[in-house]
Amino acid sequence: MINICLCYFSLFLLLSLSLFLISLWLMALDLTCFVEYEVLMLNSSPVSMTILIDWMSTLFMSFVLFISSMVILYSDEYMYGDLNIKRFILLVVMFVLSMMLLIISPNLISILLGWDGLGLVSYCLVIYYQNVKSFNAGMITALTNRIGDVALLMSIAWMLNYGSWNYIFFLEEMKEDLYMKLISILVILAAMTKSAQIPFSSWLPAAMAAPTPVSSLVHSSTLVTAGVYLLIRFNYSLNDSMMMMLLFISSMTMFMSGLGANFEFDLKKIIALSTLSQLGLMMMILSLGEYKLAFFHLLTHALFKALLFMCAGSVIHSMVNCQDIRFMGSLSLTMPLTCAFMNICNLSLCGIPFLSGFYSKDLIAEVMSMGYMGTYIYSIFYISIGLTVSYSFRLLYYLFVGDLNFGSLVYLSDSGKVMLKGMSGLIFMVVIMGSVLSWLMFDSLYVIVLPNMMKYMTLLMVSIGMFIGFLVSKFSLSSYNLSLENISVSYYLAGMWNMPVLSTSGVNYTPVMLGNLYINSLDQGWVEFYGSQNIYKHLIKNSVIMQFILSNNIKLFFMLMIVLFIFILV
Repeated sequence: MINICLCYFSLFLLLSLSLFLISLWLMALDLTCFVEYEVLMLNSSPVSMTILIDWMSTLFMSFVLFISSMVILYSDEYMYGDLNIKRFILLVVMFVLSMMLLIISPNLISILLGWDGLGLVSYCLVIYYQNVKSFNAGMITALTNRIGDVALLMSIAWMLNYGSWNYIFFLEEMKEDLYMKLISILVILAAMTKSAQIPFSSWLPAAMAAPTPVSSLVHSSTLVTAGVYLLIRFNYSLNDSMMMMLLFISSMTMFMSGLGANFEFDLKKIIALSTLSQLGLMMMILSLGEYKLAFFHLLTHALFKALLFMCAGSVIHSMVNCQDIRFMGSLSLTMPLTCAFMNICNLSLCGIPFLSGFYSKDLIAEVMSMGYMGTYIYSIFYISIGLTVSYSFRLLYYLFVGDLNFGSLVYLSDSGKVMLKGMSGLIFMVVIMGSVLSWLMFDSLYVIVLPNMMKYMTLLMVSIGMFIGFLVSKFSLSSYNLSLENISVSYYLAGMWNMPVLSTSGVNYTPVMLGNLYINSLDQGWVEFYGSQNIYKHLIKNSVIMQFILSNNIKLFFMLMIVLFIFILV
């Protein structure tokens, strides 16, 4: 019997390597290939299938395929025993194909096909485990993303005025033209829903109801970065006011999710909030005009975040599906290899020197410091960096230090060989790829001149973050735990400032309450009294009289005849 996981793993790995080499070739020659095939003509507007192949699209496709191949190999063992594993793998493949279509499209119609494909397949993957929690999470994911889909549909309708849907030809006009600015605003709205920026953030932690390989692929490196990638492509069409708005929203998202992750106890949700924080960082540097830096961080982040989810999956797998970090501890003794991988990813996320995350995060921090901006943006950026380090060290403390809080119920060991192979493929890239990409992508060197204090600012915030992470998480019988002492504040912050409540109960409560009121007072109340029931009663009453008249009573017939004659004579 053919192993479907190994087939797709081999295919994707081969394609990934090929696309990486093509990307290097296009980068070296500074080439862009543009392929256009006209499908039909509609009111003198050609509906064409367009493919844009440049170094950026091929490099991103290469990374997506590489991560997908490792995730599929990992799924072979993680999903072992699942009766529908073929369905699961084919859903993942469909997802990857939708992402490919999105990446190579400089045309709004083909982008919408890929965009909607991502939304639909991600819904199917989130509800893969059939239970109420998964259905609710899938629904909030699908409906939040529909807002972005509608924004794209509206921009397609508006572009009918300009005779073509190839937005790549209109980027400069979109910046200046009063009527074309609308398209840029709609695209920003679409990107904000897909990349879960405030106020659309609540779907990303909810989507953790999906199997862990899905979280690793979908909610770290592909689906959530689609919005950032779209804005990287549209970056020339954003004017100053749009960028200011995006800068404020992304900075708030970064701060909110970093703070929330410090008070969350669900392992996968902590990593989901961490992803949200990094998406805020990408949007932030993008809204300062540095689209290449945003793309650089997007790629490095995809690598270490996918591996971080895989390690979390491995831990959950060994802990018999327990996701609460309070039950974990001293895992470094029983799962040394998984813990080593997780440590490297966490340090890369914190921006510890010479791991891949350092090259992008440090460059972003220094370019940002060198730029011209207000105190608010500068301070919230560095506070968010400190919070990132804080929740990373809190996670390490809970997972790897102290005693195992799960009792002797479970035999812990490093996961099976196949899962470790999938993780080992990524760890190599997490270590070296930041350095490789920084040499490849930036043909001219950034010269960054900063005062000593600003230069040391990143290091200072990392150190403070480590200390705060230790303080927040420290717990034993004798210690004073801050997050447990202030439990209501902890719930508020871990619940992302009550955003999930507002986006579910807040949206549902009023319509459901009004529906209840309508059914009681109108549908089964006054409308019933004055409507169908009353008419029914009158008809019954009148029909009884008519029956009495028409029951062949001869006296009545004579009486009626006499009355009729009197009327005629009168």
